Amino acid sequence: MAASAQDSPGPSAPPARSGRPRASAKGEQTRARLIAAARTLLAGGVGERFTTRNVAALSGVSHGMCHYHFQDRTDLVLAVVTDIRPEWIHPLEEAVSAPGSFAERADRVVELLSRPEGAELSHLHSALHWHALNDERVRESLEAEYRRWRGCFVTLFQVLADERDAGPGRGRDVDPLALGEAVAAAVDGLAAAESLGSEVDSGPVLRTLIRTLAAGTRPGA
Repeated sequence: MAASAQDSPGPSAPPARSGRPRASAKGEQTRARLIAAARTLLAGGVGERFTTRNVAALSGVSHGMCHYHFQDRTDLVLAVVTDIRPEWIHPLEEAVSAPGSFAERADRVVELLSRPEGAELSHLHSALHWHALNDERVRESLEAEYRRWRGCFVTLFQVLADERDAGPGRGRDVDPLALGEAVAAAVDGLAAAESLGSEVDSGPVLRTLIRTLAAGTRPGA
């Protein structure tokens, strides 16, 4: 009985809190403002101005609070790497993983990649690549993102391999890794050309490449 009375809260005990504390929600809002400011500075192409102090000033947050959320500017860059993932990796993953045949998924991928990349995202990628050349932590983080991005193309050709396996040819000529990496490299090259003002229409190029690679894996081809 004594133990039971001790375990039970008395009438004056405060009610248990439900959900996340307000401070956490406010902290997340502050963190989001800092990341948004970091994106703005990085996309502006002014690397010498990208400091924790300038990010804090742009976001209207104290410099001390900025360091509470991010130890240094590298942490801010890493947060931006994660923040832009839904804008370039998730759509590709969804295009590949949605139901359909290889041809249907390939059409979705080409349609997605044929859309022009927004100016901010393009500038952010350039800035992140610059930081990756000068910061090992950024390089490792960005490489992991690109590895995930390239994996989408490998997954796409794995669908082709599975389709071939279901047929008489047993899909022995399909190498999803090599084919996927080849298309990823082509997409990267087209993006670089477009960033320099090239008038290459990436849609037909990618469609031709994917169809040619797929046709070359047919048994007896």
